[in-house]
Amino acid sequence: MIRGITFEVPNKWGYILRDILAPIDVSAFNWLVKNEEAYYVVGGELGEPLFNHKILHLGGQLLQKKIEEQMSYVIFAALKAYPKGSIPKELETYNDFKESDCELVLLIADGTFVTVYCKDNVLSETLFNHAKRKGYMDVAYTTDENDERTGFSVW
Repeated sequence: MIRGITFEVPNKWGYILRDILAPIDVSAFNWLVKNEEAYYVVGGELGEPLFNHKILHLGGQLLQKKIEEQMSYVIFAALKAYPKGSIPKELETYNDFKESDCELVLLIADGTFVTVYCKDNVLSETLFNHAKRKGYMDVAYTTDENDERTGFSVW
């Protein structure tokens, strides 16, 4: 069974979150952001943090604005998408994800390694094809058979 996708992005600043999430209506979800290290880029230099708390609940419109308004450099990030009306809560494992209301988990480690877990297989395929078109490296499906991740930590 498909759990999601993995791929590598260039380790540089830009609109990486916007680009990865382009096939998704970000504003349609409530987002839980945790354990991130990401910064706005101002004049080619790292500026203020993109997110300013260890754990942050964001409405989708605010997240959309943050990832589109200015370039950023993402080193670590864990973003979880919940349907509007549900209360985002922390997930530690894939089993937690399966049993929750969470629809999508985006994990970025070391500025380059991306894992997306998605309950919707059609969306997983859309994200897979999008990553291929963007020229991301090592795009692959994550399945029950090949998923080696034991938790959702990016640190």
